[in-house]
Amino acid sequence: MSDTLNKEEIKNLLPHREPMLLVDELINIKKLTSATAIVNVKKDSFYVQGHFPGEPVMPGVLIVEAFGQSAAALTAHGIDKSTYENKLVFLMSVEKARFRNPVIPDCRLELNIEAIRSHGKVWKYKGEAFVEGKKMADAQWSATIVDRK
Repeated sequence: MSDTLNKEEIKNLLPHREPMLLVDELINIKKLTSATAIVNVKKDSFYVQGHFPGEPVMPGVLIVEAFGQSAAALTAHGIDKSTYENKLVFLMSVEKARFRNPVIPDCRLELNIEAIRSHGKVWKYKGEAFVEGKKMADAQWSATIVDRK
C-alpha cells in the first residue's frame, strides 16, 4: 500500500471535486493512523477574490474542511475497499479549532493529521496546520462513515 496519494488517487477515494477538493496530496501515510496532507493555496483559489479583496486569506472554515478531507482520504485508503464501496465520510463535530496565523495564498499548507480513535463507524481525529514550519491552526474533529444514498 502506497504511503503517498496524488490528487487523482484522492479523487478515487473522495466524492469532492473542484473547486471543493482542497487536498492536493497525502504523504507520509501510516495506515489508519496518520498522514500529512498538502494543500497548495493559490492566488487563483476560488475563495481569494472575495475573502478578502486586497488582503486574501484562506478562510478558517476551509482549513477545517481540508482537515476533514485529509482524514477521510486517510481512512478510505486504509480500510478494506469492499467496506468503503458506496460509502461517504461525513464530518460530525469540530472541537478545539484554533486559528493562530492567517494562511496567505501562494503557500504550501501542510496538515499533519492523526486518527485518535475509532468506534464502529465513528472516528476521531486531530490535526495541526503549518506553513514553512509555522503553526497556522489546529483542531480536533469527529467523522462517520455512512452509506451513499
